[in-house]
Amino acid sequence: MPAAAADEPNYLVGLNLTDRRVVVVGGGTVAQRRLGLLVASGARVHVVSRAVTPAVEGMATGGQITVELRDYADGDLDGAWYAIACTDEPETNAAVVAEAERRRIFCVRADSARNGTAVTPATATFDGLEVGVLAGGRHRRSAAVRTAIVDALQSGSISDDAEPHVAGVALVGGGPGDPDLITVRGRRLLARADVVVADRLAPPELLAELGPQVEVIDAAKIPYGRAMAQEAINAALIDNAKAGKFVVRLKGGDPYVFGRGFEELEACAAAGVPVTVVPGITSAISVPSAAGIPVTHRGVTHEFVVVSGHVAPDHPDSLTDWSALARLKGTLVLLMAVERIEKFADVLMAGGRPAETPVTVVQEGTTRSQRVLRADLATVAARVREEEIRPPAIIVIGPVAGFSVDAG
Repeated sequence: MPAAAADEPNYLVGLNLTDRRVVVVGGGTVAQRRLGLLVASGARVHVVSRAVTPAVEGMATGGQITVELRDYADGDLDGAWYAIACTDEPETNAAVVAEAERRRIFCVRADSARNGTAVTPATATFDGLEVGVLAGGRHRRSAAVRTAIVDALQSGSISDDAEPHVAGVALVGGGPGDPDLITVRGRRLLARADVVVADRLAPPELLAELGPQVEVIDAAKIPYGRAMAQEAINAALIDNAKAGKFVVRLKGGDPYVFGRGFEELEACAAAGVPVTVVPGITSAISVPSAAGIPVTHRGVTHEFVVVSGHVAPDHPDSLTDWSALARLKGTLVLLMAVERIEKFADVLMAGGRPAETPVTVVQEGTTRSQRVLRADLATVAARVREEEIRPPAIIVIGPVAGFSVDAG
């Protein structure tokens, strides 16, 4: 314990405030920050203050708390289990603490933590855990340590589970490319994996974080040929899970957005293997965003459509009604379409989309090597060839594709 805090040790404890009265004296921004957690705990929160912030007023209007707009008066803590003094008047806060002392009610004094009888820890919630850190009233230190603990839990560098993870499969969306854009849950499960079956578009930096004991299977190199690739991937998931291992199927984007995630879930379910699905940030929305393009914008477009471009418009396997898409006024987002961009541009113009419709192509979006090409339907194919744009790339078609910060 630091010397500065040695004279004032605090006993860290969790309070059950469900349906118990809590009085908060003060209705400013300090109170506003505390009220959300108190309400979430189930407490009956009563605020006494001359004035309150709009957010506090909104909580009262919504029935989450009660408010009296007046000065604090001795006796306001009657029936309370817990109190917080957070006005901007030290003498008022001291009076609240004094009443709390007489009534044997623990009281936080926000302006001078050492002069209260309780201290609010820096807190965070993580997957059912409540993390709290005290530093003798030194709030910046407690907040920094709290944040470091949560970051370590999220990254998997410290474990929140004493038991080994049960065998099974997790279908994890790795996001659009930047390793920081995987979800917290996805990163945590990845850190627990015995085996990782990774797609080509899964962020490679995530694999570098794995321990040397983790087996990594590159799904793009499974030696069964293109026709058998998916069946071989399914077999790798099932065989390893049945061998008692926890397997993470790491995909780019989201498992269910042109990622064959449901096919893998069906195969595992048929084999009796439990599956957890962890959604990912899809490149269809995040990559345009990284290039400064909103797929919707008020007064401009009321819809956006995400289309797979892995087959040409005239291919017998195509399930897309391109004439209908051409008639839409909103945003089209094409995935896996760079190699056939001429055919997509032609069919859209033939169906009625103006040749001057803005088009933006984003290669390797959200990564350090991101490239952005701007054109229109009439010129995009030639520009893609001239600039040697290669997959992976996202194509955005529609008015929003012409947006830029410079254009206002």
